[in-house]
This record gives sequence, structure tokens and C-alpha cells, in this order.
Amino acid sequence: MTASSGSFWKKTLRWLPGALISLVAIFFVLKLAQWEDLGPALQRFSFLHIAGMVVLTLLFLGIRAVASRVMLQGIPKLSDAFWAINQGYLLNNLFPFRLGEIGRAVLLGQKTGLPAARVLSSVIIERALDIAVAASMLLATLPLALEMDWAKPVAILMLALVLAGLAGLYFMARNSDRVSTWIEKFGSRWQWAGKWVTPQVRSLLTGMAPLTDLRRFLTIVGLILLSWAVVFFVYYVGLLALMPSAPLWWGLFTDAVLALGIAIPSAPASIGTFEAAILGALSILGIDQTSALAYGITVHFIQIALTGALGMIGLVRQGGSVTGIFRELQDRKSAA
Repeated sequence: MTASSGSFWKKTLRWLPGALISLVAIFFVLKLAQWEDLGPALQRFSFLHIAGMVVLTLLFLGIRAVASRVMLQGIPKLSDAFWAINQGYLLNNLFPFRLGEIGRAVLLGQKTGLPAARVLSSVIIERALDIAVAASMLLATLPLALEMDWAKPVAILMLALVLAGLAGLYFMARNSDRVSTWIEKFGSRWQWAGKWVTPQVRSLLTGMAPLTDLRRFLTIVGLILLSWAVVFFVYYVGLLALMPSAPLWWGLFTDAVLALGIAIPSAPASIGTFEAAILGALSILGIDQTSALAYGITVHFIQIALTGALGMIGLVRQGGSVTGIFRELQDRKSAA
């Protein structure tokens, strides 16, 4: 076997798990939906519903750009942070392994002169906060969705644990040197920890530097929460097309299930897993599978089309190309 063929099979094996998960998700989505009813279900989304979701998505992207700028201590321009976020989404829509996160760090680093590792560590912090918010929303709404009163105390306990995790994140930032020393000792004892755990924690601690300021930390958390509030209304506006009397918490529940569902490995753009997560969430809420699929297709198309167009504009403005940045990302991964 030649080196090139070995490299091909290695790359194929890395792509395979996500592709298989997406294929399984697509299979179940196709099996559950009634395709003859899909067209009428899609027609329930009026121009006003779609326009509302587009405007709110743009607002969400703008708030995320402000949060990114605060995390990087005001160094990038707001416009640069905005285009970089959309460039990252574009790359995530085209390539697997969340390469868009790395691409966002590389492109914003090129634009601002910041080290890509520093930008990437801020993205890791952003994603950690996202997971905390999504978990909190799911825990808060799951008892309502399942109509289980006994689950409410459990949800409150889990929410308290999430808040404790956020507090721990802040205190880790305040004591990064001590935590780094402890992690280095831990990594020296076990080879697997030194190879996989220590570098990730070190990168995380690097990105936590701006969080040592309590005011900045609270500002970042506030902006992340505000962005989630906006994206919640994106999903709620879509739900109103299916059921005008839908309660507000339906949007929270759908948003939370989707956020956690697309976190698992999948094909680029979360094809299949996105629709399957939506279908699962709305089925629990009592919406039929065909209407749920129409909702998932509509929301997913809006997100892919909008961030894709904005990401392409950002690349053109920066004088780059999709193939060029992909080659650079591959080179960086090989060097790592």
C-alpha cells in the first residue's frame, strides 16, 4: 500500500462515523415522514414567518460578533468578528469535524494579527457556554414536555449544577496558573492524559484569560444568553406557522434538543441529525412527523443559505477561497 492510499483510507475512516450517523438519521426521517403531505406542510410557512426568522438570525449573528469581540478584549473590529463567524459556519456546512471553528480562528487571526490559537481558545469557551445554556434549557423544559411533575426537582438540581459549572469556569480562569500546574502533573503520570487531555485544557486556560475580569465574564455570559434568547424566537416563530397557539416554552425545548442533537458527529452541515433532532423534539410536543420535517427543512435551509451567503461574502472580502482555506486547515492538522 502506498503512502497516498494509506492517507486516503485514514481520512476516509475519520469521515466514516459522522457520515454513518447522518445516514441513519436520514433513514429514520425518510421512513417516518409522509411525503405526499410534505408540500402542503411546507406551504404553511408564509413570507412573514420566513422573513422573521431571517431577521432574527441576523440579529443572533450580530450579538455573537459582539461577544467574540469582548472575549478577544476588543481587538478585532465588530465587522471582522461578524464575517469570521459566518466564514466558520460556511466551512462547517461544507466540511466535517467542525473545521469551521478552526477556520474561523485562522481567518480572524489573519485579519487581526492575533494568534489563531488564541482565537480558537475563545471559540472553545463560547462552545462551553453554549452547552451549559442548552443543557439548562432542556432541563427546564423537559418536565413540561413529558408532563412529569416528579422531574421538576431533578431539573432544578441539574440547573444548580450547571450554574456551579459556570462559577467553576470563572474560578479556573482566576487560578489558571495553579490549574495548569495540576494538569501538567496529571498528564505526566498517564501518557494518554498527557497526549489528549493536557493540550485541550491548556488551550482552554489560554482562552480563559479575558474571563479573569468579573465584569467582562458577566458581559460575555450576558451576551451569550441574549443570543440564545434571540435564536429561541427564531425557532418559536417557525413553530407559530405550525401551531399559532404554541406556548413559548416549546421554542426553548426545540432549541435545546436541536443544540444537543447536532453536537454529535455527523456529515457536514449536520445533514440528517438536524432534521432528526427537530423531528424528535416536535414529536414529543405532539406535532406530526411530516409537519415536523417541513419545519426542520425550512429552518435548516434558512440557516445554511444565510450563513453560507454571508460566509462567502466574508471570504471574498478577505481575498480568500473555500479551497484555499481548506488546504490551509489540512496543513495545520497535519502539522499538529
